[in-house]
Amino acid sequence: QVQLVESGGGLVQPGGSLRLSCVASGRVVSINDMGWYRQTPGNQRELVAGITSGGTTNYADSVKGRFTVSRDNAKKMVYLQMNSLKPEDTAVYYCYARVVIDRWGRAGDYWGQGTQVTVSS
Repeated sequence: QVQLVESGGGLVQPGGSLRLSCVASGRVVSINDMGWYRQTPGNQRELVAGITSGGTTNYADSVKGRFTVSRDNAKKMVYLQMNSLKPEDTAVYYCYARVVIDRWGRAGDYWGQGTQVTVSS
């Protein structure tokens, strides 16, 4: 099937930066939307940033101006550059992708395993 693997999480001080990466592998014909969600204990997963295959982006209001989502279609990767991090950005971050898996255009939504981002002094 399809696997998404994230990397780049960790501990950072407030005001610092991190870059998350996610690569798709397996039965991937093409990828439509990609992006990032995050989740904290007791809360629903929320959209952080998304990017279409054509490069159109959208962001949660809470991260606009601080986070940048990008992708490399040839490498089947999506990135999240996070700057000016705040303690409230602490969460598990999940990569997602809408993946076309065959020549008839069948597609499915896939998720990574999550990577912890902790912003603390």
